[in-house]
Amino acid sequence: MTSTATQRHIVCVVGARPNFMKIAPIMRAVAATEGLRATLVHTGQHYDAAMKASFFDQLHIPEPDVDLGVGSGSHTEQTANTMLRFEPVLDEHRPDAVLVVGDVNSTIACALVAVKKGIPIVHVEAGLRSGDRAMPEEINRILTDQISDVLFTTEHSALDNLVREGISEDKVVFAGNVMIDTLLYNLADAVPAADTRAAAADASESHSSAGDYGLLTLHRPSNVDDPDTLARLVAVLVEISAELPLVFPVHPRTRARLADAGLDAALAAAPITLLPPQGYREMLGLMREAKAVFTDSGGIQEETTALGVPCITLRESTERPITVEAGTNVVVGTDPSAIRAAWETVRDGHGKAGRQPEGWDGHAAERIVQALLTRL
Repeated sequence: MTSTATQRHIVCVVGARPNFMKIAPIMRAVAATEGLRATLVHTGQHYDAAMKASFFDQLHIPEPDVDLGVGSGSHTEQTANTMLRFEPVLDEHRPDAVLVVGDVNSTIACALVAVKKGIPIVHVEAGLRSGDRAMPEEINRILTDQISDVLFTTEHSALDNLVREGISEDKVVFAGNVMIDTLLYNLADAVPAADTRAAAADASESHSSAGDYGLLTLHRPSNVDDPDTLARLVAVLVEISAELPLVFPVHPRTRARLADAGLDAALAAAPITLLPPQGYREMLGLMREAKAVFTDSGGIQEETTALGVPCITLRESTERPITVEAGTNVVVGTDPSAIRAAWETVRDGHGKAGRQPEGWDGHAAERIVQALLTRL
């Protein structure tokens, strides 16, 4: 299958939950553009029926043209299996470019296959750096950028990172943030937090009540895999929940680590509502109405900045410095006193108001597609 002289063909790759919000506006923009068509490949790195219902359907992502069905496994297994299953797709479709988003294992795996076959790579959300190479995502970002031909950035500091790593400025295009395209597109359909909390009201783990609340998410291995770190975080969050009840959608892996560390009882006794993983619109409603968000998620740092909600990031660094420089985010690490101090600042009405960063206007995907028409 080859492209005609008037229509270019790109293969767009989506692999894991963080990718879904980034690919949705790109697929919409391609569908609305003459001269460009897309084949959507889902590697299946994160995939089950519930996730499809809560993300693919809610975000109006079209059914994947190809599902590689890679599934779970170690980083090596996921990367290797994705490469093996992706190569025949490129042989069949022979696209003009492969577009990858973000920094998950599927991103680097599919980029590696493309570069070996001489197919140009487009990386959306390029140039973000935490400076922490112990994070698997940091390695994925760095390597993907090194082999990409067109690099779309979400903030201007990303260009400095790329140039410092020897990447030609000519390859880099500032586009803005496709995550915020998705947020603004879906904001009117966000599920009210009261509805989500009410749905949990009869659950045995629920302490849901009316009034102010904070939203908590934890999933980074550096936070949940070390029992001492996890216990330290739980202790201070339990303490804070006495002043601000918390809603905690718990990733299955995090739930297992909490059980392994014997922390279930402390959570059950505190005013913390444990929820299963939530759909996009449910999380959007919970974020929008929260008094504060406690998280180790990169995407949530961006979404809270867009929503103007104070964000307390439970990590030592961030690859999204614009959320600190311009937005509502403060990075506090895992020290209980720093976490407590950040919460008290918000509690006392002095949380960061922030502003909308440049290019976070809901039109980043359109700028990406227009640039691709020029560059392909």
